[in-house]
Amino acid sequence: MTTAPRPRTSTRDPQELADRLSAWLGTRLPGAKAVAVTVPTSNGLSSETLLFDIEHPEPPLRSCALRLAADPSAYTVFPVYDMVRQYRTMRTVARCTDLPVPKVQWLEEDPGPLGAPFFVMERVRGRVPPDVMPYTYEGNWLHAASDEEREHLEAATIALLARLHDQVPTSEAAFLELPGEGDALRRHVTAQRVYYDWVVDGLARSPLIERAFDRLEELWPAGPGPAVLNWGDARIGNVIYDGFDPVAVLDWEMAALAPREVDLGWTVYLHRFFQDLTAALGEPGLPDFLRRDRIEARYAELTGHTPHDMDFFTLYAALRHAIVMLRIAYRQAHFGEVAVPADPDTLILHHDSLRAMVQGSYWD
Repeated sequence: MTTAPRPRTSTRDPQELADRLSAWLGTRLPGAKAVAVTVPTSNGLSSETLLFDIEHPEPPLRSCALRLAADPSAYTVFPVYDMVRQYRTMRTVARCTDLPVPKVQWLEEDPGPLGAPFFVMERVRGRVPPDVMPYTYEGNWLHAASDEEREHLEAATIALLARLHDQVPTSEAAFLELPGEGDALRRHVTAQRVYYDWVVDGLARSPLIERAFDRLEELWPAGPGPAVLNWGDARIGNVIYDGFDPVAVLDWEMAALAPREVDLGWTVYLHRFFQDLTAALGEPGLPDFLRRDRIEARYAELTGHTPHDMDFFTLYAALRHAIVMLRIAYRQAHFGEVAVPADPDTLILHHDSLRAMVQGSYWD
C-alpha cells in the first residue's frame, strides 16, 4: 500500500475543465468567473470533485465544490451516475434533518458543459480522516489524537446516523426506493447482484463473492425491519470535521431506502477494512476505535432501536466493498496498471477477511 501508485480515475484535462467551468458559470451568474480551480489529489475513486471560488460582486456562494459524474471513458466504478438523485437526496436531508449537509446551489443535467452532469455546493472547511494512507496508520491528525478526542468524534458520527434514520420520513425519500420485488433489504441485495454481474461481464467471476452471496441467504434476517433513508457510504472518510465535530456530511451517491443495519454494517466494516490492513503490516492501528459493540450500543441508546443480525449486515458490507474493489482492480488492469492473476479473488484487497466472514470465523 505504501508504494503502489494511486489508481487512475479520469482521462479529463484539469485545465480544460477549469476553462469550461468558467464558461458555464457565466451562464448561471452573469459576470461571474471561476477562480482558483483545483482538482484535489484526494479525489475519490468514483465521482470527481472540483474546488473553486466565485469571483463576483454578490455570489450566492463564495467557495464551492463541484461534484462531477465519473468520466465515462475512464472505466467507471458504477454503471450509472445519477446526479439528479444525489442532488435531491442532499436537499431532502437538509430539509428534513439537522445534519450538516452542504448547501446545494446548482444542478446541471446537460452533459455538454463539462462532459457529464454535475452539481455545485458550498465548500466546507475542515479536515477529513484520510484514506491514503489510512487514518489507522501513524502520521495523521486522527491517529495522533487522544482516546478522548477519538471517542468524541465516534459518538458525534454515530449520532449523525441516528438522526438521519430517525428524522427523514420515508415518504420524503420515496424516490430512493430500489426497483424489484420483495422488501427493501431484498431489493438492496438484488441490486448488488445486478452490479456484480455488470462488474464481471466478460471477465473472470469471483468464487469468493459468489460464496458470500450464498452465505447471505443462509443468514438472512427473519425480520429485516422497516426501511429508512440510508446514507449508503456511511463512514468517517465522508465527513468533514471541525476539530472533532462533524460540519459536513458528504458523498450520497449510494443512498437508498434500506434497513438501518445496512448503514451500521457499512460503518463497522469500513473501519475494520482499514484496521485489518494496518494490523496485517504489523502496526497496531486503532483497535479500540469504532468497535462494533460500541457502535451498536450507542446507536441503540440514541434511537431506541437495538441493531440485529449484525453478522449478516457486516458480511453484506464486506461483500459490497469486495465488488467495488474488484471493479477498481479490473479498471487498473484496463489501464495497464496491474495484471489480472489466475485467481481473481486475490484482486480483492480484503479477501482474507471476507473469507473469514463467510466461514463464520471473523468475529471469533
